[in-house]
Order: sequence, then C-alpha cells, then structure tokens
Amino acid sequence: MTNHVTFPGLGLEFDIDRVAFSIGGFNIYWYGLLISIGFCLAIVFAFSNAKRFGINDDRMVDVILLTTICAIICARAYYVVFAPFEYQSLWDMINLRDGGLAIYGGVLGAVVFGVVFCKLRKVPVLPMLDLALIGFLIGQGIGRWGNFFNQEAFGTNTTLPWGMYSEGTYNYLSSVQQTLAEQGITVDPSMPVHPTFLYESIWCLLGFVLLALYIPKRKFHGEIALMYAVWYGAERAVVEGLRTDSLMLGGVRVSQALAAVSVIAAAIAWVVLRKKYKNVPLVIASEQSQAGEAQASTTEEQTELTEQTEQPESVEQSDSQTSELSEQDKENE
Repeated sequence: MTNHVTFPGLGLEFDIDRVAFSIGGFNIYWYGLLISIGFCLAIVFAFSNAKRFGINDDRMVDVILLTTICAIICARAYYVVFAPFEYQSLWDMINLRDGGLAIYGGVLGAVVFGVVFCKLRKVPVLPMLDLALIGFLIGQGIGRWGNFFNQEAFGTNTTLPWGMYSEGTYNYLSSVQQTLAEQGITVDPSMPVHPTFLYESIWCLLGFVLLALYIPKRKFHGEIALMYAVWYGAERAVVEGLRTDSLMLGGVRVSQALAAVSVIAAAIAWVVLRKKYKNVPLVIASEQSQAGEAQASTTEEQTELTEQTEQPESVEQSDSQTSELSEQDKENE
C-alpha cells in the first residue's frame, strides 16, 4: 500500500510504500526490515564493547539470542493484552506482519529473561544489562521509522512546522473518532498531526550517543541501565500523552504510567547508589578471571563425575577385601 505523506509546514512530500521489496512473491516490509537493521547494529555495538564490560563474547551470544526471542514474544503479548480491540483468532494475535509490538513489553521481557539466561550462562548480570540497554536505544531509534512507513504511532493535531498528514492518518483518525472522544481527545483528521515516531527516534539515538560516551565514567554496574530507564521513560511519559493509539487500561495510558513510575524509581535508585559507590573503584572482570571461573566449574563437574564413577569400584574392592579376610579366618581356625 502506497501512502502520499506531506509535511505542509516544511514543504515536503513523499510517496512511501510499506513493502521494501519482494522475493518470489513474498513481501518484505519496511517495518520488519528496519527492526532487523536496528537489532544487527545493536549486536555489532555489543560485541565491540563486550570486553569493556567484562563480558565473554561466546556466552553473550547465547544470552542475546534466547533473550531476543523472549523479548519479541513479550512485546507482542503486551500489545495484545492492552490492544483497544478484540482479536478474531489466534493467528491474528501472533501475526506480526501488520505491526503491533509494544516496546515496554519487549524491554520488560528482555530484562526478566535476560537475567535468567545470564545466570544460566554465568554472564555478569548488571554489566550485561548496561550493555544491552544501550543497544536497545539503537534498535528503538531505527525501528521507529517502521512506524513512518506504516503511517502509525502518530499524535494529535499540531501547527508546528513538522506536522504530518497523509491518507493513512486521515483514515485512521476518522475511524476512531468515537474512541478518542471517550478519552476526551478531539482530533481533526484533515489536519497535520505530531509525528511522534520521529520524536522517539531522535530521542533514542541521542540517548545512545550520550550513554555510549558515558561508559568510561560509570561508577557502578547497573548505572547505565538505570540511566536508560530515566532517559527513555522521561520521553515516553511525555510523548505517549500526544499519541492517538495508546494502549489503555481503563482511562490510563498504560505505557505512560509505566514510564512515569520507571523514571521515579530509577532516579531514586541512581541517586542512592551513586552516593554509595562514590569512592569505590569500578571492578571489571577480566577474561582470565572468567576463564578461571569456567575452569573451576569444569573441574568441579569432572570431580563429581569421577567420584560417582569410582564409588562402585571402591564398594567392589571393599567386598573383595572382606571376603579375603573371612577366608583367612577360616584357615586360622
């Protein structure tokens, strides 16, 4: 589907298609392509900086792959649970080709399952969260442009120069007038709207640059993760209030409320921990220490296996010695 998108205040016009290209009749959409590009760039960043966080590359691969799958499932589940409509079938619930991934669902899933997989693969949890959440900003900053090609995730009317209008915005806003009225929102479908996807993209990419520059200055493990929560949450708490497609729980915008809570909680934790670790040097695990831990773990496993293997032999030897002593006793008698 082609959309004619205009930015009247800037004098810009674009004809955009949701489909990037086709292979054998199978359409590849910009939405999925851009998310994939953002993910790949985040992976490149993670591998380039793993040593700075004391993380073993090989183990990190396992954590990233497994966590990514869980994060996508959680992002979709979050969206489905709070979607402002009912899905007609299970297929509609799991079909991602038309969009429908909630960032906060993905972040929460990534954090929860990331911790689990870090424990299983013996990867330091807090340094991994620091590194992963910086990468999240790359993925979010680039992935948001998928919303532009889908003509979704936009806001209410605006007279600002970068206000956006398209047939897609008109059709969507015309179809949800009653829903928006129930939320106390008045929008004219024929007028330009806030390109909120653009706001978030710029904010996330700026956050990535700032947090990447802050890496050498961090005072404790987990600090960058807290700074991510404050940085992204502050933007989401504001921009979510402009959107016309917010996921709702009663009269509350779910992501906006979650963003506000995360900002307050993370800011308090950052202040407390910053003071606690003020004069404490940051210790980064070296590859040698990680190798030592891995070797120690392997040695323990081998020792346990050896003990289990040798135990039956010891029993057999004991039985044999007992039998010999009995025979000697009989001879002495």
